Amino acid sequence: MLTDTDPRVLAHINLFAVLGALPSLAEHAPEARPLLAAVDRPTTVRFRVRGLPDRALTFDRDGIAEGAHGERTVTLVLRSPAHLNAMIDGAAQPVPLARPAGLRFLTQVFAPLADLLGRYLRPSEEDLADAAFSEASAVITLHVAVAAIAQVANTDRSGRFSAGLIPDGQIALEVGDSLDLRLHARDHALTFDPAPASSPARAALTFRDLDVAGDVLAGRASALACLGDGSMAMRGFIPMIDNVSRILDRVGHYLGEQP
Repeated sequence: MLTDTDPRVLAHINLFAVLGALPSLAEHAPEARPLLAAVDRPTTVRFRVRGLPDRALTFDRDGIAEGAHGERTVTLVLRSPAHLNAMIDGAAQPVPLARPAGLRFLTQVFAPLADLLGRYLRPSEEDLADAAFSEASAVITLHVAVAAIAQVANTDRSGRFSAGLIPDGQIALEVGDSLDLRLHARDHALTFDPAPASSPARAALTFRDLDVAGDVLAGRASALACLGDGSMAMRGFIPMIDNVSRILDRVGHYLGEQP
C-alpha cells in the first residue's frame, strides 16, 4: 500500500535529511550560537549505522559543516536502522565511542543542538507566534523536506518508481525571491544540493513566501488548495514537478510518523 513505510527508508531520511538539517539550524537559529561557542576545537561526529552509509558532520564555533575534518572525532554507533529511528524519536541512545572530552561535547553541545532542532521542526503554537522563530522554522523544515525527497526517491519503492519517470536536470523549490533549493536528477536518482544555485532549473515549484512553504511542508495547508489560490505555482517541464510532488507526498507519510 502507498501508505506503508519502510524503517530503512525512514532511517535514510533521519540520517541525511533530519540530522542533515543541523548546518541549517546553526545558520538560522540564534539559540544555536551559544551552544556552538562551547566547542573548544573542531569536532567531527561520525554516525555509524549498520546497513547504512557512514555520515559525518563537523562542529566548530562558526557553525556545522558536512564532512569529517575536525581535530577530534566522536563516533555514534547504532546497531540498526530501527535503532537510529528510535534515537531520533528520543526512545533510544547511541553507543558513543569517545574520550572524556568527546563525551562532554556530546552532552554539552550535540545533545542540546539535537533537542533544539526538534523544537524548530516541531514548533509549538507559541513558537510560531514569534515571527523570527516561525521564519527560521520554515527555512529549516524546507531543507529537511527537500533532502528527504532525494532519500525517498532513491530508497523507497514508490519513490523509485516516480524517480524513474524524471529525466536528467535540476528541479528548483523556490520561496519568494529568497530561497532556491535544488534537486539534481541524474539517471533517475535525485541528490539535494544546499549550495546556492548556479544555473537555470529545468522545472520549478514556487511558494509565495515562507509562511506558505512552512504550512504546506508541515501539513498545515493543502498543496492543491495553494495551487488553486496562487500561493504556489509550477513552471518549466511540469512532469518533473508532478513526480517530485508525488515523492513529496511519500515524504509526508514518513515524516508524519515522527512524534
